Amino acid sequence: MLDGSESLATFILFAAVTVILGWGYNRAKTYGRLGILAWLQSIVLMSPWLLFFGLFALGIYLNLVSILFLLIISIAIYIWLGQQLREAGQDALLQQKAAERIKQATIQSASVEESADTGTSKPEISPIPAEDLAKIKEIFGIDTFFSTETIPYQDGAIFKGNLRGEPDVAYDKMSNKLQQAFVDKYRLFLVESPEERPVVVILPKTNDPQTTTLAQKNLALVLLLGTILTSLEAASILQGFDLFDNFGRYAEAIPLSLGLWSILIAHEIGHKVLANRYNIRLSVPFFLPNWQIGSFGAITRFESLLPDRTALFDIAFAGPAVGGVLSLLLLISGLILSHPGSTFQLPTEFFRASILVGTLAKVILGSALEGAVVDINPLVIIGWLGLVITALNLLPAGKLDGGRIVHAIYGRKTARRSTLATLIILGIISLFNPANPIPLYWAVLILFLQRDLERPVQNELTEPDDSRAAWGLLALFLMLATLIPLSTSLAGRIGLGS
Repeated sequence: MLDGSESLATFILFAAVTVILGWGYNRAKTYGRLGILAWLQSIVLMSPWLLFFGLFALGIYLNLVSILFLLIISIAIYIWLGQQLREAGQDALLQQKAAERIKQATIQSASVEESADTGTSKPEISPIPAEDLAKIKEIFGIDTFFSTETIPYQDGAIFKGNLRGEPDVAYDKMSNKLQQAFVDKYRLFLVESPEERPVVVILPKTNDPQTTTLAQKNLALVLLLGTILTSLEAASILQGFDLFDNFGRYAEAIPLSLGLWSILIAHEIGHKVLANRYNIRLSVPFFLPNWQIGSFGAITRFESLLPDRTALFDIAFAGPAVGGVLSLLLLISGLILSHPGSTFQLPTEFFRASILVGTLAKVILGSALEGAVVDINPLVIIGWLGLVITALNLLPAGKLDGGRIVHAIYGRKTARRSTLATLIILGIISLFNPANPIPLYWAVLILFLQRDLERPVQNELTEPDDSRAAWGLLALFLMLATLIPLSTSLAGRIGLGS
C-alpha cells in the first residue's frame, strides 16, 4: 500500500484528470446527445494513457506492442465517434441556441421599449468621428446584431445590443460590411461583455499589434546566442565535464546540443506553419536559455490580429504537438536502442522524476531499471529534455502555449483562473522543494512576462470544435504526466531503482 505523502503525486494526476473530465461532462451535457458524443471523444483519447498509468500503479506492466494497440484502437473509436457527430448534425444545438436568442431578443426588445417610453436613452458619444460612426451603425442589421447603446472605448467604441444569428455568420457579415465601408481603417471584434452578453467593439487599425522593433530583434539574437551556449553547457555536464573548464572538448557536446535544437526548431516550425495558414505574422522567437536543461523553449508574439479562437488554438497547439511527438519518438527509440554498454549511464532514480518517462522506461527496459545505474542511448536524454520543455510550455497560464490553448477552448475567464491557479501551484512547489529551481523560475517568468492573456481575437464568441477541445485536453493531461514525479513507494514497488 502507498502511504499518503508518497502517493500525493499520483493522486494529483488522477484528481486533475477527474476534474477535467467532470468539467467537460457538465459543459457537454447542456448540448444533449451531440455534447455527450464530443465528451466521449475526449475520454477515448485519454483512455489508453489512463489505463496504462492505472495498471502500472497496480504493478501490471503493458509492453510496447500493447500500448500501440491501445492507441490504434482509441484512434479508431475517436474517428467513429467523429462520424457519429457529423451524422447527427447540429440541429439540436441550433434549436437550443435559437430558443436562447428568442428569449434574449424578447428581453432586449422590452428593455428598448421601456427606455423609449421613459425617455432614458443615453447620448451616444464616441472618439470615432460622427460621419464614421454613422457608417459603422449601418453595418448592423436585424439578422446580425441589433445595437441599442454606444459606449466610448479607447480610440473606438463598444456597441451593446442583441446578437441575431450564429456568432461566426454574424461576424462575417458585419466584418465584410465594415471592410466595404472603410477598407482597412477599422477593426471589428465580437466579444463577451463582463455581463456575459455579446457586444461589438470597433477600434481603429492603429490599435493593431506592433511589429518587432530593432531593439527587440537584437535582444532575440542575444538570447539565441545565450541559448546555444547553455545548450552546449548542459550537454557537456550530462557527459561528465564542464564546458567552461574544458572548452577544447566543445565538439563532444555538439551532438546532444543539436538533438535538443532539433526539437526546439521543430516546435517553432509547427507554430510558423499554422500561422502562415491563417496569414498571421509571428515575431522572431525569443529563446530562453537555461543551465540545467539547455533551454526552456521560446516566447513568440502574435504580430497580427487573430480571426477567431480556432486560429488561436491551432497555432498554439501546433508547436507542442510537433515538438512533443518528435520528443516522444526520440525517447521511445532511445529506450529501444539502449543496451548494456550504451553511451550514457544514468542513476535509475532519475526515472522517478516523471510518471510518463518512468513508466515508458520500465515497460521497455524492464529489469534493467532495478539496479542503481542503467546504460541508455543518447536519444533518451534528448527525447526526455524535449518532453520537459514541451510540458513546461503547456502550463495553462497567460501567453504560454498551454494558456493560449485554455483561452481558445474555454474562453478568457477560465484562462485567467487557470493562470492564477498555475502561479499558486508553482509557488507552493517552490516552497516545499527549494532544491529544484525550475518551478520558481517559471513562476517568475509567468508573473512578470507571460501572465497577461492574449488580446481578444476578432470573433471571441465562436468556440473551436469538439475535436480540437479533445486534443487540447489530451495535451494538458500528458503535460501533467510528464512533470509529475512517481512516488518513492510506487517506484520502489515496481522495481524502478535499487
